[in-house]
Amino acid sequence: MHRRRRTALVLSAAIAAAAPLLTACGSDAHPGAAAVVGGQRITVAQLENRVNEVRKAQRAAVPDETQYQQVLASTSGLTRDTLHNMVLDRVLHRAAQDEGITVTRKEVLQMRTGLEQQAGGAKGLETAWLQKYGIAPEQLDDNLRLQLEAQKLASRLGTDTSQPAFWKALSQASEELHVDLNPRYGSWDVQKSSRVDAKTPWVREVTAGAQQQTT
Repeated sequence: MHRRRRTALVLSAAIAAAAPLLTACGSDAHPGAAAVVGGQRITVAQLENRVNEVRKAQRAAVPDETQYQQVLASTSGLTRDTLHNMVLDRVLHRAAQDEGITVTRKEVLQMRTGLEQQAGGAKGLETAWLQKYGIAPEQLDDNLRLQLEAQKLASRLGTDTSQPAFWKALSQASEELHVDLNPRYGSWDVQKSSRVDAKTPWVREVTAGAQQQTT
């Protein structure tokens, strides 16, 4: 993952990627889990709920069916992007904890108020975050908390989120948390603190079969 893409993910929590059409339920080691981070599962159901929040918001924002289909096509990697962000949230939070960093509710509200003023109101901010970053309104505050943690962590390290020192801290947190992704979603690159697609033959075969059934 290029530095520019990694930085955008931390600060915006949204990266586009292609997602295979799979229906299996969890890996053998962690049935029903999309990922295990620090011994805590992110279940497939939790992931699907998060994705559904985004799709529901997109549907409400784009009532025209043709335009909505275009939105779906442009965000075809939403499931993998969302899981990536859910894992990275925990990795970044761990890195912030390691440095004694906390973010208060007041700080989140202050940041949101400032952004709402720039966006022309609460609705404008929600729409902007949905369109630009694939963040549903229900997750907006959590995303802002993530950004504040990233900013504080970079400041504590005397760097910024585009520099190796910042990503080294995330890499260390990834190691501490022993991130384990369900193979259907790829794998976690500890050094880059990033999800990567797995080169697994059965994934390609199942994906191809699913696509044939839908054509």
